[in-house]
Amino acid sequence: MPNEYGNYVDGEWSESRTAETFAVRNPANADEVVARFPDSTTADTEAAIEAAVAAQDEWASTPGPERGAVLKAAGAELEARKDDATETLVREEGKTRSEAAGEVQRAIDIFAYYAQKARDLGGVVKSPSGRNKELSTKREPLGTVGIITPWNYPIAIPAWKLAPALAAGNTVVAKPASAAPNSTRILFECLDAAGLPDGVANAVTGSGSEVGAPLTEHEAIDGVSFTGSTAVGTTVAQTASESLKRVQCEMGGKNPTVVMPSADVDEAVEILGAGAFGTTGQSCTAASRAIVHEQVYDEFVEAMVEYAESVEIGPGLDDPDMGPHVSESELDSTLEYVDIAESEGATLETGGQRLTEGEYEDGYYVQPAVFSGVDNDMRIAQEEVFGPVLAVIRADGFDHALELANDTEYGLSASIVTQDLTEAETFLDRVEAGVAKVNEKTTGLELHVPFGGYKQSSTNTYREQGDAGLDFFTSTKTVYRNY
Repeated sequence: MPNEYGNYVDGEWSESRTAETFAVRNPANADEVVARFPDSTTADTEAAIEAAVAAQDEWASTPGPERGAVLKAAGAELEARKDDATETLVREEGKTRSEAAGEVQRAIDIFAYYAQKARDLGGVVKSPSGRNKELSTKREPLGTVGIITPWNYPIAIPAWKLAPALAAGNTVVAKPASAAPNSTRILFECLDAAGLPDGVANAVTGSGSEVGAPLTEHEAIDGVSFTGSTAVGTTVAQTASESLKRVQCEMGGKNPTVVMPSADVDEAVEILGAGAFGTTGQSCTAASRAIVHEQVYDEFVEAMVEYAESVEIGPGLDDPDMGPHVSESELDSTLEYVDIAESEGATLETGGQRLTEGEYEDGYYVQPAVFSGVDNDMRIAQEEVFGPVLAVIRADGFDHALELANDTEYGLSASIVTQDLTEAETFLDRVEAGVAKVNEKTTGLELHVPFGGYKQSSTNTYREQGDAGLDFFTSTKTVYRNY
């Protein structure tokens, strides 16, 4: 029998009021139920909000170093459980063991980072315009915040929202994605073991309508931080804004990597391959468009096909190059986009077929796909696929490549592979993306610098991570003292 877990509310693990549950399945073997979690109701969500509100004043008045000590202890607990957390992540989300271990380590590092940042929270002193006066600012927590997180980074993304929120003195109600709540459960077990006071952080599993919607609508929620699709994020932002809640949404991407003639083609292929097929392409920053100069286009396509066909696919616990999709619906979506691309006239050079024989029989596996002859107005070049599918687009020069890179409603991550300094600097200046890289894959982020997108990739309000990660979760009060 699979383990059955509860919601974490007011320091206790509890079932939903209806006692209904849902199954979390192993994407490498869909017959295996990894765990069961509460299929919670709006009443369950409201109880978690009430607990968070009740704990808010006490947590806000806790000195920053004490809050940081709890985060530090939680990170240490997670480090002690790293192997368990890694395997749990693999079995519920499908990442390879190496990818999962890297994600767990990132969560550990995030908690360590914000544990120290909790000591630095304060304000600034300014010179007043008159005598016998003082002028300063102070940073205060928003209050109680809701965080809604996706399945594709089920421990790292909750960590990079939870840690700054708690460091700043907020209380939290978290809704993890139903496809992968088990890793988030471990995160909350670590916070509990670290001595986090009851009610300060709460986690409720269930549907968007019963859990997500109350977090965006409830009058006691002061801010909402969301990561997920642009369609859902737009609804979250609009709903939360109706009551003037602070809102932050990081959403989809259609990320380009430009390859110029000065690039080493083999290096460019390695960069694109890792960016497009790593984490099975299930990353908002995954490279889905290779915009290649016509001088090296044919050479690039040939080498890219060879790379894709060399990718080892298998169960994540075996640590291959690429694991399965997280679910059958995600796999079906990728296969549908393969069909769409072919129907629109793109050439499928390799891959794009579901794997069903032998060890693949009960999992959600697909071969990484490479398309050539792609026009930038095709759906395969404009819509987020969220699978291991790379569209290769021909450019007749640098300006044309940059124009193609920017010709999308998204603006999350972008990169260029070149040995020309002028091209590199011009690209960094003119590309319309929140993350811009030179000679690197579009995926992979440092935790101490801001992260966020332009255009439809973000609400364009607040960034996440680094010092910017604290900005969303704090309000600034300006203080005048007249002596």
